Amino acid sequence: MNYNINENTINEAANQLVGIAKKTPLQFNKRLSTLYNANIYLKREDLQDVRSYKIRGAYNLMSSLSNLKRKKGVVCASAGNHAQGVAQSASILHTKAVIFMPSITPLQKINKVKQFGQEWIEIKLIGQTYDESSTAAKIFCKKKNMVFVHPFDNELTISGQATVGKEIIEQSETTVDYIICPIGGGGLIAGVSIYAEKKAKKCIIIGVEPKGAPSMHESLKQKKIITLKSIDTFVDGAAVQTVGNIPFQIASRLVKKIVLSDEGKVCSTMIDLYQNEGIITEPAGALSISALDDIKDEIRGKTVTCVLSGGNNDIMRYPEIMEKSLIYKGLKHYFIINFAQKPGQLKFFVNSVLGPGDDIARFEYIKKTFKETGPALIGIELSKKEGLQPLINKMDDAQIKYTKIEAEDPLYKFIL
Repeated sequence: MNYNINENTINEAANQLVGIAKKTPLQFNKRLSTLYNANIYLKREDLQDVRSYKIRGAYNLMSSLSNLKRKKGVVCASAGNHAQGVAQSASILHTKAVIFMPSITPLQKINKVKQFGQEWIEIKLIGQTYDESSTAAKIFCKKKNMVFVHPFDNELTISGQATVGKEIIEQSETTVDYIICPIGGGGLIAGVSIYAEKKAKKCIIIGVEPKGAPSMHESLKQKKIITLKSIDTFVDGAAVQTVGNIPFQIASRLVKKIVLSDEGKVCSTMIDLYQNEGIITEPAGALSISALDDIKDEIRGKTVTCVLSGGNNDIMRYPEIMEKSLIYKGLKHYFIINFAQKPGQLKFFVNSVLGPGDDIARFEYIKKTFKETGPALIGIELSKKEGLQPLINKMDDAQIKYTKIEAEDPLYKFIL
């Protein structure tokens, strides 16, 4: 083992975090427990002041620095949550922090970093992904001789994140059979796994990654750290091309399985949590809960804790979240339809092709001069997913020329 993370370092981190990080509640969820015939608990890290667990690792590392190193300042790279943890820590410790964030970071997260860091932080928006931003941050850090506060590949960071696992086990009234953690770079699941190994030996650790960024899954599969060529950055808090070396070592030994969750499924989980429990999560925060479907047979009758890791979601993202959820559920589909350019064609389509509960959610059409037909982009929201084939059959019977836009089509990404 090339790391020094153990029960002692985790207990030291817990002591360091007293008065800084909240001991967040471990809440029993009746709806999910009934749905999966298990005892499902949510570890509410979204209730931290920075709305994620990242304050734990950031503060533990920064508070452990010597006065000389702290005076020189620190640098970090983050898609948002780690940045907030570093910003709040910088403000508490009166330490200068330069924070690199991807240029696509939601404005809500950028503003929160500014709010927590105040005059102690400087933000640099560089790169399209965390990894690109991280590369720039490390170059800057070396040039300025400052300390790099790694979000996941550092012993002190991981020991801080491990206090989530310590609290879960101490707060649980019964034996914890499963702990489900989201995975970005791997710091959280590494820390939780280390503590559970000592204090809950029979507890099974399961990781969850977004399907569009399966860096730990691929690394464990190939038994070496793999850098993904490209990733889907929608689940921004867990969209990492390369996992950390220490988390990889720990996960290789202690994580039983990794579930890959479709981004649309994550969106559906976010909506369910909001509509049923009034919980606002970010995409990465809903990852662990979105995996319950995939392991429902395995967890029946067991006690399961899902780490709800963060709640930093920009309200401007909700239209996209709703869209992805509907598409994942098979309720929304897009077509290019060639209409004959004569009156009554749209009326015929609505009356004769759409099902009774179906709706046109998007319609874009420009009449073409001197053309017999004209293409229209139509988004159709079905009342139930089984309505797709009858819809297609009716278009075929009416001899309507159409093209269904599939997820792999370039136009599909343009529409969303």
